[in-house]
Amino acid sequence: MDSMLLPILMFAALGALMYFSMRKQKRQAAQVKQMQETLVPGSRVMTTSGLHGTVTAVADDTIELEIAPGMRTTWVRAAVREVVVPGPSYDDETLVVEEDIAPPREIPDADPETGSNNGSNNGGINIRKSNDLN
Repeated sequence: MDSMLLPILMFAALGALMYFSMRKQKRQAAQVKQMQETLVPGSRVMTTSGLHGTVTAVADDTIELEIAPGMRTTWVRAAVREVVVPGPSYDDETLVVEEDIAPPREIPDADPETGSNNGSNNGGINIRKSNDLN
């Protein structure tokens, strides 16, 4: 009987480890599901593939992301990995804007001499042309 005590304790310890790890996984899955269900337009999110975008529309199981100005794509809600910047929250039908969000800042061009001052309106995109291709 004493020789069986050690294996029984080892199996009990293994069972306890499996039980607690499953609880942690279930808790994490519930948090992810709750985050995906509470997406609102205006939230900045990252998908499981690493794409960052702003939620513009929400449907039952899909969302629409704006990944560039005027470029909108449709995604399944399950593809959202995390909310990078939360959108506006609605409490009692009043709009409450998060005050901790910093305003967007302008990112200067690394080479101001090749900027968009050549008369073309390219939306602020710095287009550099290679002399080798012309």
